[in-house]
Amino acid sequence: MAIGSEFQEQVRQLGKLITQFDQMPDGPPRTACKELVQLLMDVHGAGLDRIMEIVFESDGPGPAIIDKLGNDTVTSSLLLLYSLHPQDLETRVQQSVDRMRPRLRKLSCSVELAGIIEGAVQVRVTAGGHSCGSSSKDIRTIVEECVFELAPDIVSLEVLGLEEPSNSGFVALESLIGHSVVAPAHNARSLTTEGAD
Repeated sequence: MAIGSEFQEQVRQLGKLITQFDQMPDGPPRTACKELVQLLMDVHGAGLDRIMEIVFESDGPGPAIIDKLGNDTVTSSLLLLYSLHPQDLETRVQQSVDRMRPRLRKLSCSVELAGIIEGAVQVRVTAGGHSCGSSSKDIRTIVEECVFELAPDIVSLEVLGLEEPSNSGFVALESLIGHSVVAPAHNARSLTTEGAD
């Protein structure tokens, strides 16, 4: 199994465990578990934040390394989890739309980003006259895979222009960590911005 696939499987398993945890009755054990997870998140987040600062401030291609980390499947997800990703949500969603265009073009479909409002994404798909027998479900799967790969922190995804309702097994990133991660990454982005001055 590839590293990226293994990591995504671990994220799915984490989602299942968090769902089970949320179903536990309130009480001291659940409170202690929540505090433990939050403390681990805080410690890891502070450590990753410092790593990003050191990489950026080092002599050499610091900003290029940060961009590379932001484009890697595994490290990108980790940076998103701690709100350290160098690219904002809109940029990543637009990149995902650009990446899916060639695949949808082969199915005689065009795609465009219709809008993003507070993390809720709308993508419009327009099918041509010859859809090569592809179903709305196949097209929706392509759209969801591409968007969730680069922007797992979106709140929701609505695919306009398709009739069939979504039946995705997607677990929103914020449900895994208990708080919204929709805001643009402040630290890595501010490092890049400051370095440009």
